[in-house]
Amino acid sequence: MANASIIAMKEQHVRELVEKINKAQSVIMFDYRGLTVAEVTALRVEMRKAGVEYLVLKNTMMDRACEEANVHADVKSMLKGPSAFAFGYDDPVAPAKIIKDFIKKTKKCSIKGGIVDGKLTDPAGIEALADLPSRETLIARMLGSMMSPISGLAIALDQVAKKLGGGEEAPAAEAAAE
Repeated sequence: MANASIIAMKEQHVRELVEKINKAQSVIMFDYRGLTVAEVTALRVEMRKAGVEYLVLKNTMMDRACEEANVHADVKSMLKGPSAFAFGYDDPVAPAKIIKDFIKKTKKCSIKGGIVDGKLTDPAGIEALADLPSRETLIARMLGSMMSPISGLAIALDQVAKKLGGGEEAPAAEAAAE
């Protein structure tokens, strides 16, 4: 029979995980089999730089936490075998990008899926998320496309003004010459 203090400790751990899931903009689940200690350390360092939290958790704990966080749809199917989790609190794309780049570089691991904005996402959705440009790039593109018509209008008005201005100056210059 389980000890009451152990059960209480596990319940506390599940509550902490629920808070992390609710706070995170994205949680990426991946299989970390085959990684060396040096590779895991390098991955942790890269994630820490990006503000991503890396955890290796028991699947049952994550399953319970997902159930309590109301993102339980089909998470059990993703929680098979060894699982590591990357919690992205500030940038939902960062964990997916880091893991995808890491998998490409090491040829190890595999993405199992994730939770993005409280919704369960399959591996293909996580891959698509990783392929998105950074937030800054998206903002710059949006501003560029918004400014394009305005810039075009300003250039056209400038050309019209130069033609009108150039057309009026020529007769005035000829009148002054006579």
